[in-house]
Formats: sequence, C-alpha cells, structure tokens
Amino acid sequence: MSADALVSPAAPALIAPSSPLRLGVLASGSGTNFAALAAAIANGELPATLQVLIYNNPKALVAERAQQWQIPSVLLNHRHYNSRESLDAAIVETLKTYDVEWVVMAGWMRIVTPVLLNAYPQRVINLHPSLLPSFRGLHAVEQALAAGVKITGCTVHLVEEAVDSGPILVQAAVPVLAEDTPATLHARIQRQEHHILKQAIAHLAAAHSLSR
Repeated sequence: MSADALVSPAAPALIAPSSPLRLGVLASGSGTNFAALAAAIANGELPATLQVLIYNNPKALVAERAQQWQIPSVLLNHRHYNSRESLDAAIVETLKTYDVEWVVMAGWMRIVTPVLLNAYPQRVINLHPSLLPSFRGLHAVEQALAAGVKITGCTVHLVEEAVDSGPILVQAAVPVLAEDTPATLHARIQRQEHHILKQAIAHLAAAHSLSR
C-alpha cells in the first residue's frame, strides 16, 4: 500500500498564494520534521518560509539543523521561566519579532497556554504520533503497543487548550506489526509525520490563497 493511500485527506493541488505562509516552528528534539519542512520549501514543494525556529532544550539537535538550513533559531529554555504563561509570552514576542503568521509545533514537548493560542487564534498546528483522539499525551507509541492495537498513525491538528485536542487537518494510518518495538514503530510513524506535516501546510496555503 502506498503512503498516499494511508493518508486522509488527499493532498491538494499546489496553489501558490499571493505571499508564502510565514511559519515559526517550535521543537524540542532532533528536528527531523523541521528538516523535512525546510527541504520541501527549498525544493519548491511548499509555498512557505521558515521565519524562525524556537527550541526549549539547549541540547536539542534541531538547532544544528536550523543552522545547516541558515534559518534563525532562538533558545527559550523553559527552566528559566516560572510559569507556562511566562514562557509562552516570550514565545509570542519572538514569533512577532520574526513576523510569523502560522505556528507549527513539531515535537514541541511543552503544554501551551491561552497566551500563545490567543495571540495566534486558529493558527497553531501540532503534530502528534497517534490517530487522535486515541493515545493523547506523552509516549503515544508505547501507549499504542501496550493497548495491542493493529493500526496507529499520526495526526496534524489545530491546537486548542486541552492537550492534543482541536480540529484534525490530516491523518496517516500506520499498521502495527507483531514484531514491532517502540523504536521500529516510531520510525515508520515518523516517515508518515514528514508526509502529513507538509500536506497540512499545503492545505493551509491553498485555503490562504482562496481567502485572499
């Protein structure tokens, strides 16, 4: 079965908006999805620009990927803030400085607050490694294996205040194999994550073009 057959909805025709979507990415880890977005934009697959990367873990490899792609990056270490709201206020200030219009949470391991969501209403998207609403929160891959499901996957959705909630934009289904470990299943889900994150942004770009 092809990757496209596992994904819903289908990818839209590429429509170049009058101006590219200006994206800001929040990430905490290795940054494979960030790199996939950067490559897709560089290859002309997505009508978007990466304005800034914000990361919260000083050791996150995603910062090196941003440097490789010559994309500005800003460390906002959550340990230096006394509340989620104060961290989100610093995030919003940084996003505004870099003229971001859409926020992409790609492996962002922090719970966001209304401070961010009200600054970017219905313009924050998140990538989660399960078929939501199943297996919300941390360790979604391990949750799927423990539950014994035969199919799991990944989801891109608009972010609301409740964890891993909000309207679903794109999902991809991934079969769970009898011999799967968390590492092998996560690797197959991650390949689909790269695919649907690009697809979700393509849908947003198409809608953006039609609304202007």
